[in-house]
Amino acid sequence: MAEVRKIAVLGLGTMGTGIAQVCAQAGFEVAALEATDELLESGLGRIDAFLRKGVERGKLEDAEREAIIARIEGTTAVEDLAGSELVIEAVVENLELKRALLTGVAAVVGEEAIIATNTSALSVTEIAASLPSPERVGGLHFFNPAPLMELVEVVEALQSSAATTATLTAVAEQLSKRPIVTKDRPGFLVNRLFMPYINQAINAYDEGLASAEDIDVGLELGLGYPMGPMKVLDLIGLDVHRHATEAAYEQTHDTDYAVPPLLERMVQAGRLGRKSGAGIYEYEE
Repeated sequence: MAEVRKIAVLGLGTMGTGIAQVCAQAGFEVAALEATDELLESGLGRIDAFLRKGVERGKLEDAEREAIIARIEGTTAVEDLAGSELVIEAVVENLELKRALLTGVAAVVGEEAIIATNTSALSVTEIAASLPSPERVGGLHFFNPAPLMELVEVVEALQSSAATTATLTAVAEQLSKRPIVTKDRPGFLVNRLFMPYINQAINAYDEGLASAEDIDVGLELGLGYPMGPMKVLDLIGLDVHRHATEAAYEQTHDTDYAVPPLLERMVQAGRLGRKSGAGIYEYEE
């Protein structure tokens, strides 16, 4: 099992910022890569804003916030990732983009570094196949928001070595997360079960079986779920769920993953959930 002291995080979007933050909070040195100075500044600003809210709520001291920020070095140059023992890729869900970026990063960090992807919908095996030493590649799938969600899926590609899986599991534990190990299959474990559930809820709503509110109340009170499926969908984003289910359907042709017609129409209409101000429900600015 490899020793990890420095972690490179690729991408400072919604997931990347959360991953970089939890790595720095756990004491790791973090090199955070973004494509432009503007995106880099925005991502680092979101991390600082999140931590400042923690200070306001008494969750951590201001000195702790400053120490966490100091452990994150932002950059737009791949060369600055040299010396990283672990790479966590968290860019957009585009296979060719991920493969091209990771190919360049792999050349900088060397063949001893472990490479992990945070993808939720693409094949970790296919990503690994494009890289040198594919046995050191695996999945490290965080859930949103990464600083708050305890679960991390450690995904074994067909090429992943036992040492790679052991290192990724150990790092997840060092991040105070609860890792579960799963094979590289569409949706891995959680989304494999989650996506058909959400699709059935959308179809039931579309068919007029019950209102969105009653569907949520039914699942919350009837099954003890903390949040009903329609609320969850608005929270994660209708476009995000559409992309994930579409990718799973393309790989399996299982109708459980087919994109519901109503979901497709709502995405076309720009009703993406909380982030757009309207999804299944309406939201104020």
